[in-house]
Amino acid sequence: MRVGLHALGIGDGARPEVVRAVATAAEAHGFARLWCGEHVVLVDAPASRYPYSADGRIAVPADADWLDPLLTLGFAAAVTSRVELATGVLLLPEHNPVVVAKQAATLDVLSAGRFSLGVGIGWSAEEFTALGVPFAGRGRRAEEYLAAMRVLWSEDPASFAGEFTRFDAIRVNPKPLRGGRLPVVVGGDSDAALRRAVTLADGWYGFGLPAADVPARVAVLAEECVRHGRAFDELTVAVALSDGTPEHLPALGAAGVTELVVVAAPPPAPDAVAPWIAELARTWLRPGV
Repeated sequence: MRVGLHALGIGDGARPEVVRAVATAAEAHGFARLWCGEHVVLVDAPASRYPYSADGRIAVPADADWLDPLLTLGFAAAVTSRVELATGVLLLPEHNPVVVAKQAATLDVLSAGRFSLGVGIGWSAEEFTALGVPFAGRGRRAEEYLAAMRVLWSEDPASFAGEFTRFDAIRVNPKPLRGGRLPVVVGGDSDAALRRAVTLADGWYGFGLPAADVPARVAVLAEECVRHGRAFDELTVAVALSDGTPEHLPALGAAGVTELVVVAAPPPAPDAVAPWIAELARTWLRPGV
């Protein structure tokens, strides 16, 4: 099973010297992919419930540094050559889809085809309000934006007319390197997210799941594949566990998971990063060694 690392962009992981150290060491030790998530806005006392913790609160303090994921992964791409890169996740309804299509294709080109766009619909009503985007209908908005971005990536000139976005005979270049189809991963643990992964994307990213819940979620994903005439093995299935240990790896593989994503906060000192990554690799990539 592939093992990815979600450790960039927040707190100590937002410092450029630490980003560089994590990216280069993770590549050297064989991690498959570097993931980087997004929040444009955090507030001190949100009324919105965070869906990935038992208490409904996000663990990241509102005043923590949180880098833009596309810029962070662009930095990581420049100091690496093999490790894959993914947003985990970009909150797509908060963005202009034409701009995101341009940014994602640019990062794909600059990374020599190593980038996957992970997207989600968001959970913080306060964040949407600050950005001037309606919170209601964000799922429909994300679905339409993905459809529009597929057109932009594959057609030139490109035209699209929808409820939330429209453009006519525009040229947005560069195109992604893989024949105009940049891999898209849908994040989120809900049934709606699983449906979107099957109908609109190339993979699913389940975040903050207890290991015991993974087989049932993957089974729903497989059911959606049957319902929509999609081959299950066409999808990548990545999960980040809330309670994971290396002992869970065989069961995850048997359930259909193709990538375990280790979520960890790097040390603040850059010279401590390489030993930290080496220990993560011994734990997750070479357990028992």
